Amino acid sequence: MESQRFLVTVRFTFEDYQNTAKWLLSHTKHRPQVAVICGSGLGGLTDRLTETQIFNYSEIPNFPRSTVPGHAGRLVFGILNGRACVMMQGRFHLYEGYPLWKVTFPVRVFQLLGVDTLVVTNAAGGLNPRFEVGDIMLIRDHINLPGFCGENPLRGPNDERFGVRFPAMSDAYDRDMRQKAHSTWKEMGEQRELQEGTYVMVAGPSFETVAECRLLQKLGADAVGMSTVPEVIVARHCGLRVFGFSLITNKVILDYECQKKANHEEVLEAGKQAAQKLEQFVSILIAGIPPPKAS
Repeated sequence: MESQRFLVTVRFTFEDYQNTAKWLLSHTKHRPQVAVICGSGLGGLTDRLTETQIFNYSEIPNFPRSTVPGHAGRLVFGILNGRACVMMQGRFHLYEGYPLWKVTFPVRVFQLLGVDTLVVTNAAGGLNPRFEVGDIMLIRDHINLPGFCGENPLRGPNDERFGVRFPAMSDAYDRDMRQKAHSTWKEMGEQRELQEGTYVMVAGPSFETVAECRLLQKLGADAVGMSTVPEVIVARHCGLRVFGFSLITNKVILDYECQKKANHEEVLEAGKQAAQKLEQFVSILIAGIPPPKAS
C-alpha cells in the first residue's frame, strides 16, 4: 500500500505567544496600553511617537515577515499624547500566503503585553458613491467575506485563556470611541465630513472586478480592502477595545466603459497625500482613550 503524505499545520501554542511577549517585555522599557496597526502607506504615524524603541519583525521570535510595498515590517514602541503605544509598521495578509492564525499572531501578543485597545487603519477602495479619494471612513461594522468560505482566524481549537468559543461581533467597533471620533473631527474643523460605514474584506491580491464591486455595494459595504477584519475578530475574542479607520485611496470601478484600473502604486500615492490628516486625527483620539484600569 502506497504511503500517503499529509500536510501537518503546526499552530502557535499559548506558550509561543507568551514567549514572544516575554521577549518584548525584556527588551523594552515600555508597557503599552494601545496598539496600532498601520495600513498601506500609513506607517508615518510612528513619527509622532517619542521615546521610541524599534524592532524589525525579523528580530522578534515567532513574528511573520511583511512582504508588501508600503509595509516597513517594524514594531515601534513609544509614547503618543501621554499614552504608551506599540505600533505595527506593516501588517500581514492572507494573500501573502499566511494562514489567518499567523496573520493575527501579533494581536494576542499585544494582549499579553497589557494592551487594552487596538486601533486598526487601512487603505481601502471607496464603494459608497458619496466617498471621495482622501476621505476618512470611521469603521462602524465589517463584512468578513472570506469567513463565508470558512476563513476565520478563530477556526480550530479554542484556547479559553484568550476568549470564549463563540465570541459576539455585533459590538466589534467601540461605540464610545466612535462618538469621540465624530466630536474630535468637528473640533479639527475639517471641510470634508468624517465618513462612517461598513468595511468589507476580500482575500486579494487581485483587485475586484466590476461585477464584484457591484455585488459588494448590494451587500451594504461602503469600503473594500484586503485586511483588518481578522485582527479585529481576534482582538474582540481576547477582550480588546477596538476602533478603526479606512483611508479611501481610490474609488472602485463600477462602469464597464471606464478605462481606469486600480493599482497598488496609486493606493500608496493617494495614501501619502491624505495620511497626515489621518495620523493627526488618530493621535488626538488616542489621547482620549480611557486610562488603563488599576490592577
